Amino acid sequence: MTKANPGPNVGEFSLMCPFLELMGAEAAEKPSRIGPIVTHLPMSVFQPVKHAKYVYVARNPYDCAVSYYHFLKGSTPKTITDVSFERFLSMFLNGKVIYGDYFDHVMPWYDRRHEDNVLFITYEQLKADTGEQVLRIADFLGKEHGTALRQDDSLLEKILDASSFENMKIFFKEKPGERVKKIIETAGEKSERVEILMNFPKEQVEMHDGSGFVRKGIVGDWKNYFTPEQVERTKAWIARKTAGSDVMTLWQDCDLP
Repeated sequence: MTKANPGPNVGEFSLMCPFLELMGAEAAEKPSRIGPIVTHLPMSVFQPVKHAKYVYVARNPYDCAVSYYHFLKGSTPKTITDVSFERFLSMFLNGKVIYGDYFDHVMPWYDRRHEDNVLFITYEQLKADTGEQVLRIADFLGKEHGTALRQDDSLLEKILDASSFENMKIFFKEKPGERVKKIIETAGEKSERVEILMNFPKEQVEMHDGSGFVRKGIVGDWKNYFTPEQVERTKAWIARKTAGSDVMTLWQDCDLP
């Protein structure tokens, strides 16, 4: 939709693809252009509508927990001393994290995966064959987009390059506070689109070292963090939360416990 042009910086990108939790509803109501709206909010917070299209990306719960841990650690003040993975995992398995329980978030979208305006894909599918999934997303947004990519190999390559791990790690290098400043600067005279950011704390407290927005971008990193006991606890949680559902077959080829 942008012809592989994400904008010159993260500020412009954020105005084109507003992240609701960071920028508020105003940014979505007054976008710089018609395009995607990004959110991690669970379905329980909003009611999906037929005239919109939804792309939902799920990640296996083990890797999701590890990635989430590193991201939140970087947003945790140093006044909080216990930032161990064990403490986070306990909160994660009890749904005591931002956005609530993992399966309460995933399952409603999984149950609607066959609806015409829902595209349910996994992070692991994106990693295994990014090109195939880009075409799948393009077809979902409109057959003309998929056709355009199939007829222009160079455009598809530009998209794959722009969305590569290496380039995304550079593009999203700013910490949250720095990213907010970049968005406000980019908005300029149209700052009403990011009014909520004007109240963002000017003085930032010292945080623990975290991963930033892009960390490793791999599948299976959970093996470097989970102890055998933590694996057993997580398996019991999964069994309880997914009883009667085949949702975990999404990752049957990912060497999960």
